[in-house]
Amino acid sequence: MRGRVITPSDSGYDDARAVYNAMHDCRPRAVIQCVDSADVMAVVAAGRDAGLDLAIRGGGHSVPGFGTVDDGLVIDLSRMKYVRVDPVKKVARVGGGATWGDVDHATYPFGLAAPGGIISTTGVGGLTLGGGIGYLTRGVGLSIDNLLSADVVLADGRQVTASDYQNEDLFWALRGGGGNFGVVTGFEFQLHEVGDIVGGPLFYEFDDAAAVLQCYREFIATAPEQLGCFFGWQIAPPLPFIPADRVGDLFCVLVTCWNGPHDEAERVLKPLRGAAEVKAEQVDVMPFPALQSAFDGLVPKGMQHYWKADFIAELTDAAIAAHIAHGRKTPTISSSMHLHPINGAAQRVGANETAFGHRDKSFAPVIVGIWSDPADNAANIKWVKDYYAAIHLHSGSEGGYVNFMSGDDDYRAPANYGANYARLAAVKATYDPDNLFHINQNIAPAKGG
Repeated sequence: MRGRVITPSDSGYDDARAVYNAMHDCRPRAVIQCVDSADVMAVVAAGRDAGLDLAIRGGGHSVPGFGTVDDGLVIDLSRMKYVRVDPVKKVARVGGGATWGDVDHATYPFGLAAPGGIISTTGVGGLTLGGGIGYLTRGVGLSIDNLLSADVVLADGRQVTASDYQNEDLFWALRGGGGNFGVVTGFEFQLHEVGDIVGGPLFYEFDDAAAVLQCYREFIATAPEQLGCFFGWQIAPPLPFIPADRVGDLFCVLVTCWNGPHDEAERVLKPLRGAAEVKAEQVDVMPFPALQSAFDGLVPKGMQHYWKADFIAELTDAAIAAHIAHGRKTPTISSSMHLHPINGAAQRVGANETAFGHRDKSFAPVIVGIWSDPADNAANIKWVKDYYAAIHLHSGSEGGYVNFMSGDDDYRAPANYGANYARLAAVKATYDPDNLFHINQNIAPAKGG
């Protein structure tokens, strides 16, 4: 090993084992901070031969706590954070432990970006392998739609490259199948021209939520694809653009990201401004990384997390009513429901071209419960579960986005992976027949595979 092997007797063990979701207070036998693929290969072999559970950690943001494990080995990739940009080919090679903030920092000086999420501290690996929904989805597709290749350490200890012309079945499965197939030590992404954008949040009164959601539903279906925009609930934080007497009040928000000509932004956003009176806003020209990191403060490490998610093809009036009824009870400043659009470029990829099969869906709602005190776990989990039960009745879909799932959603795996599940199980049987990589939204290897 070139990296550090941290065991319970070592200083720094408690810091090394901690993940973002403090609900998961696991005590691994060792946390191995790998510095290269050779380290990863060694840990995979050691875990396999000793019969130990293996947890793979990139950014550590996994809500179900997949980045840690009791009495097993944690493959911590956080020291593998390199980002190398080729501005001519518009390609970036990214280490398996990089965060989206690392990618944004490296690509922005070239006026380029890869499509990631909405929080800069999120790991590239976890978000990408589950699909990758964010501000640029409507314009250039999901993160997996811009993945050119991946270096993968397999269960047998070998590293291979997966792409459209090498290990094509593995490459197909990695694009939406999560961490089921190996440890991805490196990614190669297609980059796109993204520099300074016009974006930020528009705050509306909660009582105007029905009008805002109805407007948003119609608008986003045909809006220019350079516009990313999601709806959410937000208890107003103490920020300069929030009137002092409104801090702590619950609003509905539209968070915008216009990656087109700046002088067209007002025209594009005008219908959203007309949905209801805007009570506060911070929409302006800003570097794309500034928007990507704008909400990092709401999700610091060490909070309690519990989430639920769906896919929906149509946001019905009944669903809007259910959202409003439960959104009204949003319990903490970090908790919310985000309604992410997944139309535009994301829908132009065929349902069986990648493992992410829900290409006919228009939205990916996620109910995000985040709070600080474990004593409040029961009440906050109940809010998330009740909210999910109410909107799921109107979803028209059994599946949801795997990156938004909690640990008790493991039974939903076949629905979450959709019609591609059987093919994924066959690929799993080829590359991981003994299910060594099972600490994830797991796909069981096909029998006889």
